[in-house]
Amino acid sequence: MTSKGKKVAAPPKALGAKKAISKKGEDFYEKHAHLFTKQPRDFRIGRNLPPKRDLLRYVRWPRYIRLQRQKSVLKKRLKVPPAINQFTKTLDKNQASNLFRLLSHYRPESVEEKKARLKGAAEQQVKGDQKASTKPIFLKHGLNHITDLIESKKAKLVVIAHDVDPVELVVWLPALCRKMNVPYCIVKGKARLGHLVHLKNTATVALTEVRKEDLAKLDQIIQSVRLQFNDNVSDRRKWGGGILGAKAQAVLRKREKFAQRETASKA
Repeated sequence: MTSKGKKVAAPPKALGAKKAISKKGEDFYEKHAHLFTKQPRDFRIGRNLPPKRDLLRYVRWPRYIRLQRQKSVLKKRLKVPPAINQFTKTLDKNQASNLFRLLSHYRPESVEEKKARLKGAAEQQVKGDQKASTKPIFLKHGLNHITDLIESKKAKLVVIAHDVDPVELVVWLPALCRKMNVPYCIVKGKARLGHLVHLKNTATVALTEVRKEDLAKLDQIIQSVRLQFNDNVSDRRKWGGGILGAKAQAVLRKREKFAQRETASKA
């Protein structure tokens, strides 16, 4: 009985053999070309799925978004008088963060906190403790109240929101602050001001006094605010808007180039 042994692996083929195989393969494709016809994709209805496209231009946006965008475009295109344009000049991020950090120390007490404070004062009076309870220092808010504080020159710093709607509510307030020599500033966000006084939003807030440890911070803020708003005549007299779209700007550039060529040819 002879035992069947395993077959030995074939030796590696030479480079010439590889080339011969590749040629053989090419011949095979040439002979049987009908088996390898091109099948381009067809994106008509019921055929191949089309590739993903950016359809953002074709989205039908909700009406409120369309109105927001149209309003923002109109504000850029139309000429804006200086009295309204001044509300686009706001404090920068660093100055605003320093200001809001200071204002957050003087948030008015909530209803529960005020109730607890008055209850504690009443209990002290019942016990016979006649110590005069000092009223805490808080931010003042409300347009009529702040107007009275400015007219009586009790306000040390007035903060106005830039997005009050309608703007006629506060458009006269910067002029009143300048007339009464009260420092004021314009910041982004009526909602941020509203959060300081436990409301959804508010048009303006004011500081009448601060604690001793915050006097230096307040003086520093007032100094920078006066330079940027009270004493800045150039920004106060600038008209805003009048910014054309990309297409209109391209047309104007073409006209300028054409005019330059004509003047050059005449010369």
